[in-house]
Amino acid sequence: MQEMDLYRHTDTVNELLARYGVKFGIYKNNEFKEQLFPFDAIPRVIEADEFEYLEKGLKQRVMALNLFIRDVYSEKKIIRDKIVPEEFIYASSGYLAQCEGVMPPKGVYAHIAGIDLVQGKDKEWYILEDNLRVPSGASYPMIARELCRRSSPTTFQKTHIEDNRNYAELLRKTMDYVNTGGHTVILTPGRYNSAYFEHSYLAEKTGRIWSPAASFWWKMTICILLIIPGARNRSARYTAVFQMNIWTR
Repeated sequence: MQEMDLYRHTDTVNELLARYGVKFGIYKNNEFKEQLFPFDAIPRVIEADEFEYLEKGLKQRVMALNLFIRDVYSEKKIIRDKIVPEEFIYASSGYLAQCEGVMPPKGVYAHIAGIDLVQGKDKEWYILEDNLRVPSGASYPMIARELCRRSSPTTFQKTHIEDNRNYAELLRKTMDYVNTGGHTVILTPGRYNSAYFEHSYLAEKTGRIWSPAASFWWKMTICILLIIPGARNRSARYTAVFQMNIWTR
């Protein structure tokens, strides 16, 4: 079993993760602390037909979420038809009155969506929540896969696994898709941000400029720049489940 060969290289992979600084930050008792991202050498395997089913549902859901946001900031049919009470909209901390009537480039409001999934004991998949406010996580499975491939190349030679190495290329193309004529960059508030590794890693892989920025402009800009593309690469897009090692085959 090829997974066992990878298991024997667990220490090597973890040492490389530490060497490359694959960390995430958390605030505890008003103190910023970093720790290595946990890695499990035994992958969670998702069969291709099951992932195809999930992919269709997730694409449909993200499209629906975009249409919902567009309606909230324009015609408000969902409120007039009493599907969603208006107090749910206007009392939300995420609602911005300044965005009323604003249409973003290409009509895309939520450029990246982190959909938290969990599989129940009944084997059905359930959605815990939708993260549309700058979700992160794409870089962790990317570098984990890269280090696994380096540590145990035979695992990838003898096992059919969907490739995620073109994620950065797809990301760059979609960044350019919504570009209205300026320079496309990835910004970060700095190394004390919990997703600092994500920002620097994706900036390097996409070949885009990476530089510190004020918190306000980072929040406004990064929403536009970090985009999950709608191409046919399955494992590259399946980054919303927060595990370091997920395989689609």
